[in-house]
Amino acid sequence: MTNHLISLGIQIVPKSKVQATYDLVDHAIEVIQKSGIKHQITPFETVMEGHYDELMKIAKEAEEAVLANGADEFLVYYRIHYRKDADVTFEEKRLDR
Repeated sequence: MTNHLISLGIQIVPKSKVQATYDLVDHAIEVIQKSGIKHQITPFETVMEGHYDELMKIAKEAEEAVLANGADEFLVYYRIHYRKDADVTFEEKRLDR
């Protein structure tokens, strides 16, 4: 892996017998927001920009927050945009260009 910026989309789908799904997802989003990493929340996933190892650490913490707050289990889906020799940034993906 290189030390370039990547985009990582994460969707955590928690399951619980006692907690509401959206409430559990909010705990994961809170971890991402508190990390200070550049991110964008969408209706289906949260996309982060940063270095691979840093983003995977934040993703793991978000998963752990879901479990710690009442999830019995979860599904997690990642989408990663990675380039071998260059950064991947939010700015290059703007729709208004």
